[in-house]
Amino acid sequence: MSLFELLSWSCSLTLDQISQILELTPEKVLILIDGIDEYVSHPPSHSMLVLTNPSDRARPMDILRSVLKGILLPESFMLVTTRSLAADAVMNLLKGPQRFTEIVGFSERGVQEYFQKFFQDEQLFRKTYERVKINESLLTACSVPLLCWMVCFCLKKHFTDDDHVMRKLKTNTSIYVHFVSTLLEHHDQSQSVLTMLRSLGQRAEEGVKKREGLFVEKSVTATGLDPATNVFLYKDSLKRNNRQVPVFKFMHLSFQEFFTALYYVLLDKKESWGKVTDLLTSLKMKGIINRPSPERRSNPIPSVVMFLCGLLNEKASSSLFEMIKWTVPQIIKLKTNLQESLLTVIRHNGCELFALRCLYELQDENVVRRALGDWVSMNLYNVSLRSTDCWVLLYCLECCPHVRYLNLMYCDLTAEKLKILQPALCMCENMRSVFLYGETLETEFLIDTLL
Repeated sequence: MSLFELLSWSCSLTLDQISQILELTPEKVLILIDGIDEYVSHPPSHSMLVLTNPSDRARPMDILRSVLKGILLPESFMLVTTRSLAADAVMNLLKGPQRFTEIVGFSERGVQEYFQKFFQDEQLFRKTYERVKINESLLTACSVPLLCWMVCFCLKKHFTDDDHVMRKLKTNTSIYVHFVSTLLEHHDQSQSVLTMLRSLGQRAEEGVKKREGLFVEKSVTATGLDPATNVFLYKDSLKRNNRQVPVFKFMHLSFQEFFTALYYVLLDKKESWGKVTDLLTSLKMKGIINRPSPERRSNPIPSVVMFLCGLLNEKASSSLFEMIKWTVPQIIKLKTNLQESLLTVIRHNGCELFALRCLYELQDENVVRRALGDWVSMNLYNVSLRSTDCWVLLYCLECCPHVRYLNLMYCDLTAEKLKILQPALCMCENMRSVFLYGETLETEFLIDTLL
């Protein structure tokens, strides 16, 4: 199709109207592209067709590439959104000059406003929010809008026992576990929960491997799922050959990654470890562990590994495993093997943020001490740390008090992030940092001066 036809796909304007606008006043056109990371993860086309005329006909992906590069409609402006992890890959796709703004999530005030709108009842809102506020790591996790919604959902459903729930909501995985457990209370009883979760995980894994997020009904039912009654799948539609085809997707891409990890845990020991071994091999072969790259930033495998570590934390996953009568001994072998692989990765590649996140999800102090060994220094130079990452770093530093030197140069530190790290920083003798507060200052100072 042509660019004109592509733009008229779901637009009230006619082809002639679109053509007239683009030809007469292209400088007044703003092109909005939402979720460009889905394009980044799309298998690359072997065609290098370059289009310069909007009326030329080509495949939609070739048209989009020419628009992104500014070859088509060079006078027009473009606004794109992407998951931050794919930002590097996106940068190479777009024409210049470029300006970036990061949506960092809710501020603490934003979290409070979200809770207020979600609970509506003022008394219920104040009681719930004040309890979450006491749990600082949970409050930080709520800066991610999706996690904030999930926390609110769980607390509302378990309001009479919210203290117990809040004590368990410590890691990202624990939030997903409690959310899934809550939804399973409304599961269609025609199929056992364990069977359904395995089928859901099988579908999720196939999607992760093929980088697919939309599934036709036939591929969903082939795994034994009933898409009409499954609470974790949402119905959508796709236009093919001038007709609407029903497709299904997980409520969010992160759920596809979570159910893939859960699938590996719910398999028998031999098959489970075989798949996890393939997962870790893929991670290593693609260089995702030890070097930052566009491939890493758009690859779902690291998230699957982190969820897997979180599910092997018995305290975080107990509510789900108790529901499906999945006993702990069945996952001990998998946990032991995964821990050893993680230790090997850290010894060979150093203290990488990805590995620290995995250790945090495991929540096993002995494993953290073994992983970091007798390290006296930790170098996170030029690693952008979010507030949630600061809780990860704090946990690892508190488990390993022998770390004396910490390099946090160019880590996007703010006063708020340093406040999170403060309990562990006092154990360090020296720290290098670029502290972002009003303006960027490069400093090297003793930690007692900072405090």
